[in-house]
Amino acid sequence: MSLWERFIEMFVDMGSSTGHPLSEIILEFLLHHLRWIPVCFILLPLSFIYDLITRARNRLVHYVNSAPRAHDRKVAKIQGEVREWARGDKKKKMCNARSGWSTMSFRYPLYKNTSTLISTNSLIDILEVDEENRTIRVEPMVSMGDITNYLLPRGYSLPIVPELDDLTVGGMINGCGVESSGRKYGLFQHICVSYEIVTADGSLVVAKKGICVQGTEDAESQGLFYGIPWSHGTLGFLVAATIRIIPCKPFVKMTYMPVGDFKDMTAKLQSESTVSENEFVEGIQFSQEMGVVMKGRFSDGPPKNGEINAIGKWHKPWFYTHVEGIGKKNEEVTEYIPLRDYYHRHSKSIFWELEEIIPFGNNVLFRWVYGWLCPPKISFLKYTTFGAVRRIYERRHVLQDMLIPLTDLEKGLQVFHDKTNIYPVWLCPFNLPTCPGFVKQKSGRNVLYVDVGVYGVCKKDDYDPKKTTRELEEYVRSVEGVQMLYADTYMTREEFYQMFDSSLYEWLRVKLNAKDAFPDVYDKVKKEARF
Repeated sequence: MSLWERFIEMFVDMGSSTGHPLSEIILEFLLHHLRWIPVCFILLPLSFIYDLITRARNRLVHYVNSAPRAHDRKVAKIQGEVREWARGDKKKKMCNARSGWSTMSFRYPLYKNTSTLISTNSLIDILEVDEENRTIRVEPMVSMGDITNYLLPRGYSLPIVPELDDLTVGGMINGCGVESSGRKYGLFQHICVSYEIVTADGSLVVAKKGICVQGTEDAESQGLFYGIPWSHGTLGFLVAATIRIIPCKPFVKMTYMPVGDFKDMTAKLQSESTVSENEFVEGIQFSQEMGVVMKGRFSDGPPKNGEINAIGKWHKPWFYTHVEGIGKKNEEVTEYIPLRDYYHRHSKSIFWELEEIIPFGNNVLFRWVYGWLCPPKISFLKYTTFGAVRRIYERRHVLQDMLIPLTDLEKGLQVFHDKTNIYPVWLCPFNLPTCPGFVKQKSGRNVLYVDVGVYGVCKKDDYDPKKTTRELEEYVRSVEGVQMLYADTYMTREEFYQMFDSSLYEWLRVKLNAKDAFPDVYDKVKKEARF
């Protein structure tokens, strides 16, 4: 038998054992071993050029200060399109015109194919900074990378900066945003001061916490402020947001503390999350036996014998591998990291997802030669992931963020281990206050939760995406946790509204005449609505 015949026989045997077509088995093999070729030679250069053009454009806009005047024109256009829809037959519901491939979710939204698209995709600018009141006003398509580039040189920062550069303000408000400063500030929605919304009749409404807004009832205005987060654009179109800013320092003093098993990780995260001096707390669990907890504080810089680790430089090892190396040595380490490098520490390797695409991406030679081009833009990766490829990824690839009480973390890690056995696992504690809204805990006090982020390929033989995800969702509901809705959701409508509190949301849907204008949030995020 020739080598070629043996090669084909191997794939036939693989197809017979897995029950998948031979063509998909071959494609899966090629994807795993060869996808790095188009990524390295096409997507990385395109991503770099796109970022250069975007940064140049933003600098020009800031220099001539054209964004505030342009914003009024953009909002007027959106209002006109909404009013035109309202005068029509209303057979189609509305959604934003942002391309499906450009969103940060891995899935394509199918509902856009049957919706009236409204031109919100031009809302990409920072509008103003108010240093006296310590706020920044931005349009929803402004990214975390844009904001840090703009604020840090001025000595300010958002209290919460979700770590991937391309995450947008709108995604963090209409969806959810969590970061290692969450133990102090909560979720991204909790640092917001006001939202500007175009409602179903084309009206522009400003929703502020505790403020009576002209033209609206007091209860409606306050309710809208609490109802917008997690609503995924189903109450109106977010056209601007005002967000708190805080003074910052140029460095983070970072201490890495190796821990052992799930019990040790839970105990250490609990203790460090209650230390008021800690600005940042997060953990990475690398196996059942080893993890690392990290705490950070703002700093002016290291003492004479202190170490600076500019982890954002192109030739530096991926951050999680740096942390893993410290964990294996089992020694506490303190170093000083430039603030922007810290905020975007997981961007370069897209947490640990880039290793699946470029297996040698953390090799020292690759980092020196190609590292300055990394990472590829997630939207470009998504655009080049066609239907058959997405079906293959769906069979084994897991992307989930589950938010559970920190007191349940030990058991939660065991559940995720048993169901997926994927490592590393990202762990980000945050305070969840008692307030109205889609995510509502009713204890009457702040409760420490933790984001359990599981990203990677599941190699368990009995893994089934629907069955396994439903089991994880059932566990999360049982501990009064919630699932981030960018991820695949297999819950029924009844199960979904057991997890989330729809009382305020449904009241607002009726009050704002949103039911005929926008799909229900469940109909936007359920698995059947995405491909």
